[in-house]
Amino acid sequence: MKRAYAVVYSIVWPFFNLVHPCKAIGRERIPDGPVILCPNHTGLSDPLFVAFAMTLKHRPQVMAKAELLEVPIIGWILKKAGIFAVERGKSDVAAVKRAMKCLKSGDKLMLFPEGTRQKDGQLGEAKTGVAMFSLRTGTPILPIYIPAKKKWFGRTPVVFGEPYLPQTETRHGSALEYEEIARDLMARIAALEEQVK
Repeated sequence: MKRAYAVVYSIVWPFFNLVHPCKAIGRERIPDGPVILCPNHTGLSDPLFVAFAMTLKHRPQVMAKAELLEVPIIGWILKKAGIFAVERGKSDVAAVKRAMKCLKSGDKLMLFPEGTRQKDGQLGEAKTGVAMFSLRTGTPILPIYIPAKKKWFGRTPVVFGEPYLPQTETRHGSALEYEEIARDLMARIAALEEQVK
């Protein structure tokens, strides 16, 4: 899997870096161990911005909508690069198990807390999946901010926040605590916008 990711990375990166170069801010905040990477989501290219901002040193596995992996050829390439499908709008047990296994194995998991692209460019409300994965595996959350407007042939900033472990009164958290963690995560992502001004 790591070799396939490196091959796909080396093929896609030169072209992407030419038309959509990114500027990583706070890359040193990415921990070496497992972490849940949580960028806001306004464009289809967001996973690429994060992956290239992280460099090959950090290889994330990415949870993405199932429809994306059904595209001929592109879907095959994405699977080889460590992207796995989740069926939105339903309880996808297989995807949840894959994500949990990823984190327990010490890997990095990228997922979009809003669950879908925000086409108006604004931050949306986060789902509670990130809270569940974090609390069940003891994995820190890393908020990431990407501007909605990506520059053609100009550097688009990708801001990495500080990793943190949410605190709850119970070991695995309650539904209300999940919702509070989700709100707090989006507030942390929003606060990162200040670093690009």
